[in-house]
Amino acid sequence: MAEEGETTTTMMMKAMVLNRCAPIETRPLELKSIPVPKPKKRGEVLLEIEACGVCRSNLHMIEGDWKDEGSPSVLPVVPGHEVVGVVKKADGAKKVREGDRVGIQPLFSSCLKCGYCNSGKEHLCDDAEITGESVQGGYAEYIVANEEFVTAIPDSIDSAHAAPLFCPGITAYKAVKASEPAKGRSVGIFGVGGVGHLAIQMAKMDGARVVAISRAKKHLDLAKKLGADSTVTYQESTDQFIKSLKKEEGGLLDSAIVFAPSEKAIDAAVRSVKKGGLVVVGVVGEIPHFYAFDEKTIRGTVIGSRQDMADLVALAAGRSLEVVVETHRLDEANDVLARLKHSEVEARAVLVPP
Repeated sequence: MAEEGETTTTMMMKAMVLNRCAPIETRPLELKSIPVPKPKKRGEVLLEIEACGVCRSNLHMIEGDWKDEGSPSVLPVVPGHEVVGVVKKADGAKKVREGDRVGIQPLFSSCLKCGYCNSGKEHLCDDAEITGESVQGGYAEYIVANEEFVTAIPDSIDSAHAAPLFCPGITAYKAVKASEPAKGRSVGIFGVGGVGHLAIQMAKMDGARVVAISRAKKHLDLAKKLGADSTVTYQESTDQFIKSLKKEEGGLLDSAIVFAPSEKAIDAAVRSVKKGGLVVVGVVGEIPHFYAFDEKTIRGTVIGSRQDMADLVALAAGRSLEVVVETHRLDEANDVLARLKHSEVEARAVLVPP
């Protein structure tokens, strides 16, 4: 408490703030000067942000697509949930120290008491908080984080390339594992963007034959560069697409992973696998048709646990995982999201504070 005659100075920071959901073309994110957040709970630490990835789910939240799902749950809010920063304040923290470089994924925190948390599935906790949706996120210069839910980043990965590991990376990692890739098995990846370009590489690491599927030539070219065994152009006519896939592959796939946010893409993925095949859905969307007698399996995946996140960072540090990024200033967030909406971002865009 300040003595009489003294003044207290509130530290301020730049942040892109969402006050109301609206189409990205109306530039709903505003660059504002707001107070630097302060750790308030035991285990909370203050990070100075070095990079924050721009996710399509940020776009859905900003435009109000997920209002019925309760996202965002607070307004105004600073979006952004794939964050890398350096610990600046760690009073009372036991697992991190000032100067540590760490990352935050969408899972900001969970109760750590329920059955999900006690079984290593804390990302499914009913009381989980989501970075940039229910708590302030990373389109800013500083952020408060929970030390139990941050992941250390080795010096071998710079911040701009580390940030995408904390959403598209963990999403790809979980989905690829769920698809059961192995030598002699084929995996189709629907959507070659921020998530898909990483999933291609991960599935190849497990020895699978990888078929990349996208409507954009530049994304298919990127897929080939990153090791996809073949590429197929996605077509709105599912019958025509399946015909093209069979021609390219000589038959149907063993499994498929869907990262394209489209019910038609999900339907095409279900039809693209053999009887008894496996489809992993990593996006929000309905499954239009499902014929039970084909004995196909459909699995959903979402982000990952703290252990999943640590395992992924270790994999990225020890294997040749190419994270394709383009960097932009923090105040360019509206423009970057508009480009993402129109599929003009090759892989992952990352915001870098001034």
